[in-house]
Amino acid sequence: MRVLRLERSAKLVAEISRRGAADTARVEPAVRKIVNDVRRRGDKALRRYAVKFDGLAADDSLLVSPEEMKAAWMSADDSFKEALKAAAKNIRQFAKWQLPRSWSRTAGDGVRLGQMVWPIDSVGCYVPGGRYPLPSTVLMTVIPAQVAGVERIVVVSPKPARETLAAAHFLGISEMYRIGGAQAIGALAYGTETLDAVAKIVGPGNIFVTTAKKLVAFDCGIDMLAGPTEALIVSDKGNAEFIAADLVAQAEHDPETLALFLTSSAELAKTVNREATAQAAKNPIARKALATRGYIFVARDIAQAIEAANQIAAEHLTVDEELLDSVTSAGSVFVGDYSAQAFGDYASGPNHVLPTGGLARVRGGLSVMDYLKVITVQQVSRSGLKRLAPIALTMAKAEGLVAHGKSVSVRCDHA
Repeated sequence: MRVLRLERSAKLVAEISRRGAADTARVEPAVRKIVNDVRRRGDKALRRYAVKFDGLAADDSLLVSPEEMKAAWMSADDSFKEALKAAAKNIRQFAKWQLPRSWSRTAGDGVRLGQMVWPIDSVGCYVPGGRYPLPSTVLMTVIPAQVAGVERIVVVSPKPARETLAAAHFLGISEMYRIGGAQAIGALAYGTETLDAVAKIVGPGNIFVTTAKKLVAFDCGIDMLAGPTEALIVSDKGNAEFIAADLVAQAEHDPETLALFLTSSAELAKTVNREATAQAAKNPIARKALATRGYIFVARDIAQAIEAANQIAAEHLTVDEELLDSVTSAGSVFVGDYSAQAFGDYASGPNHVLPTGGLARVRGGLSVMDYLKVITVQQVSRSGLKRLAPIALTMAKAEGLVAHGKSVSVRCDHA
């Protein structure tokens, strides 16, 4: 990692802040071709790409059978099953706490306002199957959908590992496909002979998945465009070994991981750098990430450090407890020495599908709200008409929308 003075690094911090979710332009032509091919030719194209990119055998079914998922669960270690159950319990409880409610209330004489909360009818949950199996992503994408009440939940994963299949069985998934990449996104968005289209696609993926989500976003709902993992820690007094461990842990996801530590303590900066180097020594992916996108910034004071952290708006942010109220932009926040960022990846309850590339300035992580529609309701009586009509008529006249005004005045004539 490079140790730099924050005051002398304004240009670099600004560049990091403008990083964007992912460099989709370089793969967009290839991804567009795949998505359009799946849209036109359905299963034939989907299977062709699954064989080419996902290692699907010629005689493999695209659909994973319930028996295969059950067999994976039965063969899983008891310790894994217990961990899965405990993590699922925490994720489900957190999603329930997040649920918005329908409501209706009087808003003055003759006017009643409210909202109805309904689930979307179907969702496609993308679970990566590349460098590491991610059964945790099955939990993070499926459980909020179940809490929201989504009727049809589809899981897709290329070369799904036994643990991924086991997690799907545990959650009662009946529709799972062994497909991935841009071809899976195309199939979820537009449907094929085997796979009916879904209303929304959620879940993380590589640059091809992210680009495909971007291309289908006007035809199918998506959660967000996510890029490489990001870890940011702001501390003046934290445990250097713990700080380094979190940086290395997130860095092992991807050699493109952004790993940052901001502090006003030059001594802590040096210690964290030594620790991170030592801990990453036998982890080639983490070592590469820290060497290419790992920075330690020494700030004038902690206020300057937290200001830079809010500007960067990282996916994972760890802060000392007294700094929490100063955080305005982050995907998920971890407070204090013992809040390992890995707890958010697996077990504490909040979702691990989080905004990257600065998107945390405008939204948080995946939540139960991503699976819901909030529909506003308004009911106006005769007395309410008399109160609202002058406002609406004046606004319609100002905007030159004659028919808008007429739709109000015609009611006034009969009230």
